[in-house]
Amino acid sequence: MGLITKSQAPLVGVDISSTAVKLLQLSRSGDRYRVEHYAVEPLPPNAVVEKSIVEVEAVGEAIRRAVSRSGTRARQAAAAVAGSAVITKIIPMPADLDDDDMESQVELEAVNYIPYPIEEVNLDYEVLGMMPGNAEMVQVLLAASRSENVEMRASALELGGLTARVMDVEAFAIENAFALLANSLNIPHDGIVAMVDVGATMTTLNILRNGRSLYSREQVFGGKQLTDEVMRRYGLSYEEAGLAKRQGGLPESYEIEVLEPFKEALVQQISRLLQFFYAGSEFNRVDQVVLAGGCASIPGVAEMVEEQLGVQTVVANPLAQMTLGPRVQAHALAQDAPALMIACGLALRSFD
Repeated sequence: MGLITKSQAPLVGVDISSTAVKLLQLSRSGDRYRVEHYAVEPLPPNAVVEKSIVEVEAVGEAIRRAVSRSGTRARQAAAAVAGSAVITKIIPMPADLDDDDMESQVELEAVNYIPYPIEEVNLDYEVLGMMPGNAEMVQVLLAASRSENVEMRASALELGGLTARVMDVEAFAIENAFALLANSLNIPHDGIVAMVDVGATMTTLNILRNGRSLYSREQVFGGKQLTDEVMRRYGLSYEEAGLAKRQGGLPESYEIEVLEPFKEALVQQISRLLQFFYAGSEFNRVDQVVLAGGCASIPGVAEMVEEQLGVQTVVANPLAQMTLGPRVQAHALAQDAPALMIACGLALRSFD
């Protein structure tokens, strides 16, 4: 199984994050998509640590619950490995190679770019197009990950009753889902978009231009810090704190003493990530910030980012233009939508 495999059967997109399994299945009629099935199932603490699966049985059990609750009958899945676990490289190749020769040549070339024995990695490639200024060569995107990263996800899916048909890369899945948002953004042609996914333990910056990822960077920061502070301050368990964050019921002091400082820290993290990007590139600003991940749903975060960074900021909803199947609750989906970017990008692999 490669990293960028094509698939024709109906697929469920399964995003395995640090705190939850997110499952999404789409259908398509013409150019309109419909959300057929979806579920978000929490994971026990430390079952996944910094996007690496530690307790495969616990993840498999959460996938099984998500499959059951969503009502999907599909048994083939697309999942993704984290960008930090993947080596990607654009390499030049002769344009006249057929598929078999291209595959052999890519494997030979891969040895020069991958710091592990070739038998310990899963690799795949995609031909991006002609080399600028050289009609005899093509640009080939090589993607490789340690086999254990791929196998752990495949095992968790299997324990959950699913078969891994596609193993993607999170940054590519975000690119895929971003195509659904692009038309709604107020950016110039060739505009630079900063997609910031604030998850439970990790914040990921993806810089996109014309729908392609130019740059990606991860930083350890996320909503778990808010959960931990709620637990500490109000004497709640991990589950109680997570629930109180979403459903309310905390003392009045929560907004000012806990939530506001967290929002400030989040804006600082985004600012820092952007500074790293500016320092290492020819760019010194972005045209739009798009917030994704569970923390994007915190009221007022987008406004605070926009005000402090001086860049127009919106909350991602890749499902905004989709119709909903009978089993899907609109209110719950709207709440979860910003956290479903990767699951959405994976579910779209059904239509490759």
